[in-house]
Amino acid sequence: MTTVSVLTTRDKIGYGLGDMASALVWQTATLFLAYFYTDVFGLSAAVMGTMFLVVRALDACLDPCIGAMVDRTRTRYGRFRPWLLWFAIPFGVSCMITFYVPDLGTTGKTLYACATYALLSVVYSAINVPYCAMPGALTLDPRERHSLQSWRFALSFVGGLVVTVIALPLVAWLGQGNAQKGYFFAMGLMGLLGVALFFCCFAMTRERYSPRNDSSGSIWGDIKLLVANSQWRIVFVFNILLLTAVVTRGSATLYYVKYVLLRPELVFAFIVSGMVASMLGALLSERLLGRFDRVRSYQWTILCFVAIGGSIFFLPPTALWLIFALNLIFSFIQNLTTPLQWSMFSDVVDYEEQRTGRRLDGLVFSSALFAIKMGLALGGAVVGWVLGMVDYLPNTLQQTPLVLTTINGLFTLIPAALFLSMALLLCFYQLNSRRVADIADLLAARRQTDAETASPLPVTQELTHDRNL
Repeated sequence: MTTVSVLTTRDKIGYGLGDMASALVWQTATLFLAYFYTDVFGLSAAVMGTMFLVVRALDACLDPCIGAMVDRTRTRYGRFRPWLLWFAIPFGVSCMITFYVPDLGTTGKTLYACATYALLSVVYSAINVPYCAMPGALTLDPRERHSLQSWRFALSFVGGLVVTVIALPLVAWLGQGNAQKGYFFAMGLMGLLGVALFFCCFAMTRERYSPRNDSSGSIWGDIKLLVANSQWRIVFVFNILLLTAVVTRGSATLYYVKYVLLRPELVFAFIVSGMVASMLGALLSERLLGRFDRVRSYQWTILCFVAIGGSIFFLPPTALWLIFALNLIFSFIQNLTTPLQWSMFSDVVDYEEQRTGRRLDGLVFSSALFAIKMGLALGGAVVGWVLGMVDYLPNTLQQTPLVLTTINGLFTLIPAALFLSMALLLCFYQLNSRRVADIADLLAARRQTDAETASPLPVTQELTHDRNL
């Protein structure tokens, strides 16, 4: 292959630190935010679900604009890395104020929750769209990108473990019996750690490839090109389904352990063990799946973890350790596919460049963040609405049988149905391993021809002419 550009372990760790920072918010939102809003902040489940859906849907509309701005960014540090500097501190601050409970009435608290949740979502996009789009500037090799994503998500799960292991004990320690105060100070510390990690990511990475003339054309023209891309449409719908399933299961986890298993003291062990298994799955993804066709291996892996996760629904709460074991296996297998999921977006970027000559890293990955937000919105809304429909009572240990069955289904069967629809959708996805390698070789040859014709400066020299950050 002509696209070989080996990344060092330092490059991969440096890139992964950025997602470790993001995971501090992502894992918090997945595991604790729904519970925080209903049981600590004081929102009703129905209001929380509606807020998740409306705020995320409105904010997601900003993502294409952010992606287009990223594609048109030109600085001496590259197109993507400067955004980490610009938004690292706002990221930390927004994380902290989202978990503050103001002394207001019901209406005031609802408005505050909507405003701070929207701010967190916007800042998350502004730093994560360019971060997620960086792999195409770090390496042109699809296998190297798969390896890069494996390191990224292994470190992301380390960040998730930090939240899972430290967050609740920090809440208890800093709050001294006051959960509202404890969440505020604990998440403030998480935000500060996130700022430091984003700065490290900036310092340890380097953009090696930068296409010329990507600022030509209108944003609307780029969007129309992307919408006409059939493979992008498949990946986009695929990721909405995936994130809806993941967030539904993640949001239901705390309720499942507390109310179905009736073992609230095991919440920590249940979540942490799953996180460790997820981290190992992501880290071993390229080694275990890299030798197979990515599309077929993704489909078979989905079928495996659906069978395992769905079977938990039929187990009685007394089969505690079997449920633990199946959850570990599910988490490991499901996260073997996470690096592949994000590699698919890089493949779509290459396919679009091969198809139209336009390289739309920022716009494509902004659509990935759009899908994440829609998944967060739909997953959070599903949990909130469904629990509201069955008259879930917060902090009531003895729930009705209907509520318990509903929570069990939210944790198992509903995600399983969404995962199965993803496997079916992959039947129409054409960017398999052979096709992706051929496109990468074609683009490498095209770049070499352009370089010989135009004799461009190296990216580090080319970008030096623009000193404006």
